[in-house]
Amino acid sequence: MSTAAASIVPPSPKRALSLGVIFLTLYIDLIGFSIIFPLGPDLLEYYLKLEGRAGVLGWVVGQTDALAHAFGIANYAPVLFGGVIASVFSLLQFVFAPFWGALSDRRGRRGVLLVTVSGTALGYLVWVVSGSFWLFLLSRIVSGGFSGNISVVTAAVADVTTREERSKAMGLVGAAFGLGLVTGPTIGALSVHWNLAEQFPGLVRFGINPFSVPALIALLLCLVNFAWIAARFNETLSAATRAGAVEPRLRNPISAILGLENPAVRRANLVAFIFSVSFVAMEAALTFLASSRFGYTARENGYLLGYLGLCAIVTQGFIVRKLLKVADEVRVLTFGLGFTSIGLVAIAYATQPWMLYVGLALLALGSGFVNPATTGLISLYASAEEQGRVLGIFRSLGALARAFTPVLAGVVFWRFGSASVFLGGAGLALVALALGFRLPKPVK
Repeated sequence: MSTAAASIVPPSPKRALSLGVIFLTLYIDLIGFSIIFPLGPDLLEYYLKLEGRAGVLGWVVGQTDALAHAFGIANYAPVLFGGVIASVFSLLQFVFAPFWGALSDRRGRRGVLLVTVSGTALGYLVWVVSGSFWLFLLSRIVSGGFSGNISVVTAAVADVTTREERSKAMGLVGAAFGLGLVTGPTIGALSVHWNLAEQFPGLVRFGINPFSVPALIALLLCLVNFAWIAARFNETLSAATRAGAVEPRLRNPISAILGLENPAVRRANLVAFIFSVSFVAMEAALTFLASSRFGYTARENGYLLGYLGLCAIVTQGFIVRKLLKVADEVRVLTFGLGFTSIGLVAIAYATQPWMLYVGLALLALGSGFVNPATTGLISLYASAEEQGRVLGIFRSLGALARAFTPVLAGVVFWRFGSASVFLGGAGLALVALALGFRLPKPVK
C-alpha cells in the first residue's frame, strides 16, 4: 500500500466500553464514598469536644436535642445528630442525581463523569483539612452536590448492553455496590488509627485532624478513578442519541418524578422507593438490635455487616444472573420482595445469633433480586435518549429514602422496641410486592 493510500485510511474506532471498566469505575467510587461510614460517632465526638455548642455545630446539636426530647428518646440524641448530618448528603443527592443523569444524556457519559468525580475529589480535599465542623459540613455539601457518578455509570451500562442482557448486567452494578460497601468501611476503620494530628502537631494549623488519613485515602481513590475514566472510559452515547435528549435543567425533584410520562416507569420507581425505605430502616436498626439483643461489640457488628455485604455480592454477581436466564424481571422482582419480607420477619424474631444470620441471608437474597430487577425494568421501560435522566430519578429516590429513614427508624426502634422496625419493613416489602405484581413485562 502506498503512503498516499495509507494516509486516507480512516482511524480505527475506539474499542467499545466493557462492563469490566464500568465495574471498576463504580467499585473505586464506592470505596471512597463508604470510607466515612464507620467514622460517624467518632467524628461527632471530636467536633463536639473541639467546639462545644458554638456556631453551626451548637445550633445543629440544639435542634437534634430538642427533637430527641420531643420524641421522649433523650438517649438517642447523639445517633439522631449523626442521622441529621448524613441526611445533608442524601438530600443533595436527591436534588442533583437527576440533573447529572439528564446532563449525561445530552452531553455524554464520559465528560459528565469527569466533572462529577472532580467535584467529589474537591469535597474529599476539604474533608482532609476540616479542622472545624463547618468545613466538614462544607465537604459533605460539595460531595453531595456532585454525587452523580452512580446514576451516570448505571446509564452507561444501559448504553452498552442489549435489552436481553440489561438486567443481568445491572447485577454487576449491584455486585460492585456490595464489594465497595464492604471494602470502604474496612479501610475507614483501619486507617483512622493513623492520626496525623498527633504525629505531626504542626499540621493542625492547616486543618489536619484525626480523620485526615481516611479522607486522604478517599481523595487518592477519587484521583485514581479520574485517571482511570480519562484513560479507559470511552463515550457510550452517539451524537444522534445525545441530540434527541431533552435539555437538562436543575428542577424540583418531586416535579421531575411526577412528570414521568411512562406509567410503568412511575410504578417501578414507587416499588423501588418503598423497598428502599424498608431496607434502609433495616440498615439503620440492625447494629442496635444486635448490640441490645445479643451484646454485639463494634467488631462483631462489623462482621455482621461484612456478612451481609458478601451475601449481596454472591446474590447479585452470580445467582440473579442465572435466574434472569429463566425468569423475567417482574417475576424476579416479586421473588425478591417475598424473600425480603421473610428475612425481615426472621430477624425481628431472632432469639439466637444464628437465627439473625439466617434472616440476613434471606434478606440479602431478596434484596439481591430486587435491585437489579428494578434497575433493569426502569431502564427497559425508558427510551435510549432518557436513560440518564430516568435512572438519575431512580437513584434520587433511593437518596430520599436514606435522607429521612435512618432518623425515623431510630425513633421507632427506641419507642416501640427492636422488632418493630423489622416488622414494619416486612410490611412495606409486602406493599411493594402487591404493586410489583401489576408491573408489565418489558419488551425485549
